[in-house]
Amino acid sequence: MLYDILAIIAGFFLLIWSADRLVAGAATVAKHLGIPPLIVGITIVGFGTSAPEIMVASIASLDGSPSLAIGNAIGSNIANITLVLGIAALITPLEIHSRIIKKELPLLLLATAMAIFFLSDNHLGRLDGSILCGSLFVLMWWITRQALKDRGTDPLENEYLQETPKAMPLSRALFWLFTGLVLLTVSSKLLVFGAVNIATAFGLSELVIGLTIIAVGTSLPELAASIAGALKGEHDLAIGNVVGSNLFNTLIVLGIPGLIAPSILDSGVLQRDIPFLLILTVILFIMAFGFRGAGRINRVEGFLLTCGFFAYQALLYITVIGK
Repeated sequence: MLYDILAIIAGFFLLIWSADRLVAGAATVAKHLGIPPLIVGITIVGFGTSAPEIMVASIASLDGSPSLAIGNAIGSNIANITLVLGIAALITPLEIHSRIIKKELPLLLLATAMAIFFLSDNHLGRLDGSILCGSLFVLMWWITRQALKDRGTDPLENEYLQETPKAMPLSRALFWLFTGLVLLTVSSKLLVFGAVNIATAFGLSELVIGLTIIAVGTSLPELAASIAGALKGEHDLAIGNVVGSNLFNTLIVLGIPGLIAPSILDSGVLQRDIPFLLILTVILFIMAFGFRGAGRINRVEGFLLTCGFFAYQALLYITVIGK
């Protein structure tokens, strides 16, 4: 048991650090190639903040634990909306001015609805996974085109410019890019190993472990980025990290277990987890879209979102552990 706990702790720390190095290396390589900061932020940084979830989903699925991967995707989205945005809004009310984010919000709703449709037969198969993963690439192509149109005018661009890594030689950037990728794989393997053993020891399902411990741990990069954005007054960046991460999680992280290890879903996914996530996504859309100007998430709403995180943990306890 002790080794499993140490594996989880070490896996989390290494996962977060390696994801940061991967993003730094990839973003710097992109800068050397002359890619605009807004495009770097939306694509590379967006991928980087979801890299822990993507790698954990891949390793878990390859190791025959698709339920852990599915739980990670859904649980991370719930944690991002409730815990990450809630804490950021408690620090300072978040105002959303970016046109890119306003275009992403309805797409997130659409992606969530599409995922629910594919999961509604209580099975996640290869066709479902293929469509979900393929949709992400179509989506990123479309968002990149929109970002090029808004280049130089969208406030999110300046915030990404401030947060992109400092210049480093191309050779060092390539080193961190590949080192981050290797360490990300190793840390994900450690994390999945420890999580599966803990679940077995306590008689918990891999889905529940994915929805709780793994989901919160892999959401730590989003939490750090959003808190930093809130403290610096970079409100669009704070919420943009969450919206972008949830898009990646909904499409590619949820699609990976379908591609690698098709499976029947745990009954709790459709009865408890997906409805909760859908409600939260609708609430996020209403708060952040700003139908008559800038969207805004105030401190009261931030408090309610944070309470939503603990309400979900209580719901899991009542429906799973407290039976």
